[in-house]
Amino acid sequence: MLTLGGVAVETQDMTISEISPGKTRLGWIGTGVMGRSMCGHLMDAGFSMTIFSRTKEKANALLEKGATWAETPREVAEKSDVIFSIVGFPSDVREVLLGEDGVLSGAATGSVIVDMTTSEPSLAVEVSEEALEAGVHAVDAPVSGGDVGAKNGTLSIMIGGQKEIVDALRPCWEAMGKTIVYQGEAGSGQHTKMVNQTLIATGMIGVCEALLYGYKAGLDLPTVLESVGSGAAGSWSLSNLGPRIMDNNFDPGFFVEHFIKDMGIALEESKRMGLSMPGLALAHQLYLALQAQGHGRDGTHALELALASMSGVDWVKR
Repeated sequence: MLTLGGVAVETQDMTISEISPGKTRLGWIGTGVMGRSMCGHLMDAGFSMTIFSRTKEKANALLEKGATWAETPREVAEKSDVIFSIVGFPSDVREVLLGEDGVLSGAATGSVIVDMTTSEPSLAVEVSEEALEAGVHAVDAPVSGGDVGAKNGTLSIMIGGQKEIVDALRPCWEAMGKTIVYQGEAGSGQHTKMVNQTLIATGMIGVCEALLYGYKAGLDLPTVLESVGSGAAGSWSLSNLGPRIMDNNFDPGFFVEHFIKDMGIALEESKRMGLSMPGLALAHQLYLALQAQGHGRDGTHALELALASMSGVDWVKR
């Protein structure tokens, strides 16, 4: 029997009770481009919140909204029944969850860790195993949808872990996302996110090359988008990031450096499984070039700049 803020959750084969605002204390680690909005939606749903971020200033809006500040991830865990994290890299996940002052060092028996970082499937399994040894449950739940999805509460959430716990967390999922799918045991959410990132990687090459072609041909790109955006060539990236490219706006919805990290994970997992992924490898190399040009903290759609540079095109707003 697991107790979440006074709500009993049977973790065997019996029906379980979902957690709810006013009863379950939430904690949040990581208030970056996406985490800030996601945490805010949970607070809007009525959940109390204790937060930690490496840069406290990024949490100011949430603190003004009523969240409680914690000095370490361990302190977040000590004051929470369910602890969410969304940080940058697998090394950050390891530090905030498994480190000396990490979540697991302060998590009470029966609490739940939910890591929403895009990270290594093997690390998700490791976190789950170490958590279970301490009487804590762990769920991996990476997301897709970028800053727009985070702000609008329409993220796609891909979840791995014990299904009973995942089901109990539904009020939290519904506050942050629109497409909520249980994928299987620990690590399954991360593997699904690798599928997602592989799709995006080569798709972004197509978006950027197509717009570069239209630009060089002297076409009016918004008019072009009217024709191609709703047909077979349409995609989320084209519809949502295409207009940003046209406006010469490369502010991040998702950082280039984080996307490079994701593609690296997918390539390593592919290698382990004996898969050849030439399209993904090409995208990875192009993004490494983009990062080398100083665009690691721009959005993934800044790939347009690297491709334009390769063709000697000065990409400027017409």
